[in-house]
Amino acid sequence: MSAIVVSGNDGEGLKRVYENSAWMVGVKNYKTANDAAKFDEIELHRETDELFVLIDGVCILLEAVVDGGRLRFEAQRMKRGLVYVIPSSHWHTTITEPGVKLVLIEDPKTGSANSEVRKLADADLEAAKAAIAAAR
Repeated sequence: MSAIVVSGNDGEGLKRVYENSAWMVGVKNYKTANDAAKFDEIELHRETDELFVLIDGVCILLEAVVDGGRLRFEAQRMKRGLVYVIPSSHWHTTITEPGVKLVLIEDPKTGSANSEVRKLADADLEAAKAAIAAAR
């Protein structure tokens, strides 16, 4: 009898498929809140890094730094099979299209207690969308 566990995610959004005391692996699929036309926030995790690997589809990794009190955005289209490391305390989000599939690896304790979500003001949202369009 095999001890191997096989898991995946056929639904919308993120599903934790494996977790132990040191790390969590999730499979993230498209969800409306991460669509370029619908997103309105970015996040950071204060205590831990986060890793993404694009398996299939299209994903734009949007990052931001605070510069003179304003957000400055950069975006890059992820390439399949590469590991993207988001350092702790770095603003980011994933912009996805239907059919996307990402692997997410992070500390299992990453959550609302040690993370921050920032709603984007209209001017910031406009700048973020321009960065996303340039990355496409």
